[in-house]
Amino acid sequence: MSDNSSVKKQAAREEAALLPPVDVIEDSAGITLYADLPGVAKERLALHVEADTLTIEGEIALDMPQSMVASHTEVSLPRYRRVFTLSKELDATRVSAEFKSGVLKLSIPKAEHAQPRKIDVKLL
Repeated sequence: MSDNSSVKKQAAREEAALLPPVDVIEDSAGITLYADLPGVAKERLALHVEADTLTIEGEIALDMPQSMVASHTEVSLPRYRRVFTLSKELDATRVSAEFKSGVLKLSIPKAEHAQPRKIDVKLL
């Protein structure tokens, strides 16, 4: 009989992830989200929008030379993951993304029906 607890702990650790800090700025055109993802290369960054859910995932690529051994580590989880629920006012089909120096910038515009508009008043 084998002990599955170590296998389960390893699987849980692989599923665990750091929550990247984010700033969300809203204006009349939509929202801009900034996520700090230090140590993530563009090739290891994944963004997914499904229905009203936005998922940000990134694998940390902090390679250490084989001849060195870490005496102290504070980043023990190898990836970031953050999930957001988008409001119906946002147009998830028009999300744009930029990634520079470990900072992800997402722009999510408001849907057409949620855009502010001016109503003309007619004189009778």
